[in-house]
Amino acid sequence: MAHSCFAVLFALVAVRLVSGQNNSTYRDGATLVQPTYQPLTLGSVKPLGWFKDQLELEAAGLGGNMFDFYRFVHDSRWIGGSTEYSALDEASPYWFNGMVPLAFGLGDENIQSQVKYYLDYVLDHQQDDGWLGFETTEATRGLWARCLLLLGLIQYAEADPSQTERIVDAMHRYVVLAHSMLQNNYTGLIVHGNDTFDTAGFGVGRTHEMHIPLQWLYEKYPRNNSQIIWETMELMIDGGVSWGADWRTFWVEGVYPPVLYDTTPYDLSWVFIHGVNMAEGLRYPLSIYRMTSQEALREQTRTAVDLLAKYHRSLAGTIIADEYISDLNPSRGAELCIAAEVMFSSAYIYQYLGDNDIADWAEQTAFNALPVSVAADWWSHQYVQQENQPWSRNLSSTGFWSDVDSYANVFGLEPNYPCCTVNHPQGYPKFLANSFVSTGDGGLAHVFLIPATMTTTLDGENAVSVSADTNYPFSQTIKYNISATSPFDFYVRIPTWAGTNSTIRGNGNTTATTVSPSSQGLQKIEVPSGQATTFTLDLEASPRVVTRANNTAAIYYGSLLYALAIEYESSSRAPINYHTEDVLPANTTDSHTHDFSLTPTSPWNIAIDPTQIKVVRTNTTSSSSLPNPIWDLGAPPAELRVAAVEIDWPVAFDTAADPPANPAATGNPFSARFVPYASAKLHMAHLPVLQLSTVDL
Repeated sequence: MAHSCFAVLFALVAVRLVSGQNNSTYRDGATLVQPTYQPLTLGSVKPLGWFKDQLELEAAGLGGNMFDFYRFVHDSRWIGGSTEYSALDEASPYWFNGMVPLAFGLGDENIQSQVKYYLDYVLDHQQDDGWLGFETTEATRGLWARCLLLLGLIQYAEADPSQTERIVDAMHRYVVLAHSMLQNNYTGLIVHGNDTFDTAGFGVGRTHEMHIPLQWLYEKYPRNNSQIIWETMELMIDGGVSWGADWRTFWVEGVYPPVLYDTTPYDLSWVFIHGVNMAEGLRYPLSIYRMTSQEALREQTRTAVDLLAKYHRSLAGTIIADEYISDLNPSRGAELCIAAEVMFSSAYIYQYLGDNDIADWAEQTAFNALPVSVAADWWSHQYVQQENQPWSRNLSSTGFWSDVDSYANVFGLEPNYPCCTVNHPQGYPKFLANSFVSTGDGGLAHVFLIPATMTTTLDGENAVSVSADTNYPFSQTIKYNISATSPFDFYVRIPTWAGTNSTIRGNGNTTATTVSPSSQGLQKIEVPSGQATTFTLDLEASPRVVTRANNTAAIYYGSLLYALAIEYESSSRAPINYHTEDVLPANTTDSHTHDFSLTPTSPWNIAIDPTQIKVVRTNTTSSSSLPNPIWDLGAPPAELRVAAVEIDWPVAFDTAADPPANPAATGNPFSARFVPYASAKLHMAHLPVLQLSTVDL
C-alpha cells in the first residue's frame, strides 16, 4: 500500500516538474485542510508551577541573555553586526523563533524588548526588492534562514496585534520576491555556480519549512496575493524534489533504513539521514497534505512516526543521531537540536492526526530528552546526549559518532557547534503554546498536561478561562478550575500509559468516577455557564519495563524515563570556541557561562532485575511546591529503588561500551537509586537484565 501511494505521488510531482509552474494546482478559492485540533493564539496559555519556574530559568539563563553578549545574536549581521557561524545565516533567526514564544508565553518584559528590537531592525531594514536580511548578492541570498524568521514573525503577529499589519506587509513583499527567485531555476534554494549560501544542501532538505508561515499568511491575510503564496510553496517543494530531497521517497517501509552504518547500502541523499533534518522532515507530508487533501500523505505521516519509533527513537523520545542515524546503541549521541525539533513536530502532527500516542511522544521528549541536555540553571547545554552516559567530558575518541567531535557531550556555551545554543530555547515555549487546543466541536482540550492557565474566546463570544494546577509529570494529580460565559465541552487527554483505575473527582460528583476517554484518549467534561467548574483528575501510574535487544531494559514511571542516579564531581573552565578550541574572548561570554566536565564518584556499571522495583516518595511537601530548579539530581519527588548488581562493563571510545550481552556480576545485589532521567546529568538508562536474589528495596 505504501509503495503504491508513493508511486502515485511521485508521478504527480514528475508531471509538474516537466510541465512547469503553469500547471500549478492553485485554483481561486482553494482552501487548506484544517487540523483536527487548532492551536490557540500565542499568549493565550500562561505557565504555572514548576513549568513557569523552567521558563523563568530559561529567561534568566542562556536563552534570555544571548541577546546581550553572545556574538551570534548580539553581533548578528541581521541587526547590523558582523558575525555569523555559517553561510546559512541562521543563528539569530533560530534565536528569534524561540524567544518570541518565550517572551509572550511568559510575559517577560525584558525578552519582549529583545524580540521587539530584533523585529524593528529586520523590518525597518527590509530591502527595496523585498528581501528580508542583510545579504545583497544572489550568491549569498539563501531562503532557508528566512523560514525561521517567518516562523518567528507569525508568532509575533499573533501575540501582538499592534505589529500584525507591518509584519504582514513585510511578508507579502518578501513572498513576491521569493516567488520570482524560485521561478528562476530555484534561485536561493538550489546552489548554482558560485553561490555560497547553502553548499551542503540543508535548505533543500527543509523546503517544507516555508509552508507553516505561508499557509498562515494564505489563510489569514491573503490580500489578493493567494496565487503567489500558493505557488511559492509549490516551487519550494518542486525545487527540493529536483535536487533529490523529497521526503515522500524516504518515509516508506522498505526504503527507510532500519540501521545505517558506513557499510550499509543506501541510495538516497544524505539529507534524509541527518537527525535534525529528519526531525523536521516529519512535518513534510502534512505540509503538502494541507494543500492537496491527498489522504496518502496523512497516512504516510503515521508511517513516518512508526518507522522512526521502531528504529531510531531514543528511550528519552528524541532521535538517536550524531549527527546521522545509525542504530539504537545507547552510547550513540542524540543532538539537542533534534529534541527541540521533535517536540515541535510531534505537537504539529498530533494536531492533525489526533493519535494519543503522538501526544505521549511530545511529553516524553519534553520531560526527558530536552531537559537532560540542559543544565538545571539553563546556562549550559550539551550538543549530544547518550542514554548511557557515565561521563560528560572531552572524550579521547569519537570513533562511534558521525560528524561530531570529542567535546560534544560537555555541558557548555557552544560545545561542538553553536546551532544547539541558539535553537534549543524554542522547545519549552512552543510546548507551552501547544499544551491547549481547540476542538472541532467548539470545545477545548488540555493535551500536554503541564501546569498552566488558559484564557480564550470560543465562537467569538464565549469567554473561557481554565486553570490546571498540577505537579505533573512528577505527580499524577491535576486540579482544574474552569469558568465560561456559555456552556462548552472541555477535554483532558488521558495518556496511553494511564491505568484503568484513573479517576475524576468533583464536578458535582461526590465520589470518584473511573475515566472513560474516547478512542483518541480524550476525557469529556461538560462545562456549564455562569459557575465555576472544578474537578480533579488522578491518573493511575505504575513502573513500566520496556525491553530492548540483547536482554536489556529501561524503566518508566508515568511519562518519565528513570535512570541510575550517578553522583559526580563537576569541574569548570572558560568556554572554548567550537571551531578553534581557543578560549572565547570575554566580550562573547558572560560571568555565568562556563564549560563543565562531570566525573562519576559512584558506580555506573550495573545490571538490573526489573521484577524488583519500588516507588519512593522523597518529597512530601504540598502539591503546589516543588524544588527549583527541578531538573537537578535529587529534586524530583518520586524516585525508584531497583534491584541491581555491579558487573564488568567495558569502556570503549572513552565511554560505556555496548551493554554486555552476558554480564558477569562483581558483587552482591543491592538496592539502586533510580531518578528521572533528565535530573541525572550522568546516567545509565539502557541496562542489562539479570535475575537476582530478593533485595530489600
